[in-house]
Amino acid sequence: MGSLVAQLPALLGVLVGTVGTILATSLADRSRWRRRQTVRWDERRLDAYAEFARALKEVHTIASRLIGGYLDRDEELAALAEADFRHTIAWENVLLLGDGPTVTAARAWRDAVWEVERLARSQQNPDHLPDLLHRANEARDQFYHAARGGLGVGGGSVAQAALLVSRLRDGRASHAGAPAER
Repeated sequence: MGSLVAQLPALLGVLVGTVGTILATSLADRSRWRRRQTVRWDERRLDAYAEFARALKEVHTIASRLIGGYLDRDEELAALAEADFRHTIAWENVLLLGDGPTVTAARAWRDAVWEVERLARSQQNPDHLPDLLHRANEARDQFYHAARGGLGVGGGSVAQAALLVSRLRDGRASHAGAPAER
């Protein structure tokens, strides 16, 4: 019995060390798993945002071409229908994976582009077209700002709306009647 009492501190030390190792390993594994999950979802979120932006930009570009009357209207309307379909699929991924501020900004951009698309389909070229195009560009800037913030992307602003307005003012004489969005 005396030898068991003498070995008790050593046995308790081994037991405490084993429990400590198990706890530390478990916490490290849990932390590593969480980091991998975060990276995994951030990658998927980035893909969803990029696909949404590409699809919505395609809708906007085709609608702008329709307003400008540059190409065959029937072909452009068919291309617009296909682009709308791709946009709808991409929108679902944004709703599924996006954070609140980015989904809100995406919705505003989508709504602004829908206004441009409605004009294109109606074959009207109203006086407020430059305002609609600028609003869509500003909404795009807000989407990118929210998406970059949600993903933790640094590097400063990527806003384009003000630049596009200044280019429009500078090139108005040489490109009269051309859509302002690029």
